[in-house]
Amino acid sequence: MIIPLFGLGQTGKSKTATSEHHLNLYAEVRPDNERPLVFYGTPGTTLRVAFGDTPIRGWIAVGDLYYVVHRGTFYEVNNAGTKTSRGTLNTTTGRVDLAYDGAVILITTGTSGYTYTVATTTLAEVTDAQFPDAANTCAWIDGLFFVDDGETDQFQWSPDGTNWDALDFASAESQPDGIVRVFTDNGELILLGSGTTEFRGNVGAADEPFQTIKGATQEFGLAARWSLTKFNSGLAALMKNKDGQVQIVFIKGYVPQPISSLELDSIINGYASVSDATAYAYKLGGHPMLQVNFPSAGKSWLFDAKTGMWSPLEYGLAGGRHRGEMHIDFLNKPLIADYENGNVYEISPDVYTDNGTSIARELIGRTFFQQNDPVTVDELFVDMETGVGLVSGQGSDPQAMLQISKDGGHTWGNELWTTIGAIGKYAVRTAWRRLGQSLSWTFKLRITDPIKVVVTYAAIRTR
Repeated sequence: MIIPLFGLGQTGKSKTATSEHHLNLYAEVRPDNERPLVFYGTPGTTLRVAFGDTPIRGWIAVGDLYYVVHRGTFYEVNNAGTKTSRGTLNTTTGRVDLAYDGAVILITTGTSGYTYTVATTTLAEVTDAQFPDAANTCAWIDGLFFVDDGETDQFQWSPDGTNWDALDFASAESQPDGIVRVFTDNGELILLGSGTTEFRGNVGAADEPFQTIKGATQEFGLAARWSLTKFNSGLAALMKNKDGQVQIVFIKGYVPQPISSLELDSIINGYASVSDATAYAYKLGGHPMLQVNFPSAGKSWLFDAKTGMWSPLEYGLAGGRHRGEMHIDFLNKPLIADYENGNVYEISPDVYTDNGTSIARELIGRTFFQQNDPVTVDELFVDMETGVGLVSGQGSDPQAMLQISKDGGHTWGNELWTTIGAIGKYAVRTAWRRLGQSLSWTFKLRITDPIKVVVTYAAIRTR
């Protein structure tokens, strides 16, 4: 009897419920193919530019340039990675937010504001006394910049980012829960509080142009300011519902839909702190990808909207969180900034390391259990893209490692290694034979060589 091993599940509350696990992998479902489920390695990274030993505070892409706040300096960066200082800020730490109106970039730091005029390469601090210095976030829509007022219920607007009228302000109306972030999407202004999300549309009124869209306010609050990102023609964020549970939510058409699974909900609600979570999104060969990081927990998770699959992302072989903290799309290339230092990387599915560091790929299958009689496993075979070894060095003789659990994935046996196939050896089949007898079988497949990883099928032959 041949029994397939790998599916789309993710262990969480209990290994007894599901032992399935995917590390640094995403999947494609091919219903018309004899191999309906294919797993691919997640993208690797290549260093594009380095700013130093502290992380980037914020950035924005504008045409064929992008702009970076690193420590107290505002940089312009071109496609060759050349950095040009365009001025200084009066703070050196903490996330900043940036918005662009086609001519001016507005920067908010939580203690002050700045404008950068692209045409004249001029950075200037906002000195208007009516500007809310405590503004943490900013946005632009329909000819107006918007900022929050330091987590009060008020927000303000300006036509140019420099001049702020004392009368150009309003308050969120749904609840006195403070504005955690102002944001714009699909032609609307969005005010995200700690307990509610309010949508506003432009009605053209002179005194208050953006007014609340009746019936659109939702009782979901933003649980982490920097977890909000545009994703798959909508928004995604770590949000808290009215019952107090934290979930990862997709918002489209005003309706928040939880996309974190029950298993992942259990995991993230068990983290000691989630308020520092960050997120970003990008496209990967037609797959809308959402990466959510939990810095305090040291964890990163990847969501693929094509399959609905969640999988953990890790850096290196020791199991640390992924390096990516924030993202921009620059000249159709996804760039990410490192959470720990000032490195900027380009992510690519054709790169098989994280800036030279090995990436571990791991699959744990569903547990096969026979209640009465032991099952003999004569063979476990894995159909993969073989012959992808490197010319020399690590990966020239790429290996796959198998471990077997006979207690539902709680403990694992010895490491069993076999070849994937040196370069050009396309006829190799990755297999392990004469694995013995047991009432319960769970299998872990792990690959750490810097090679292309594509797993098309895995099954066991039993009797």
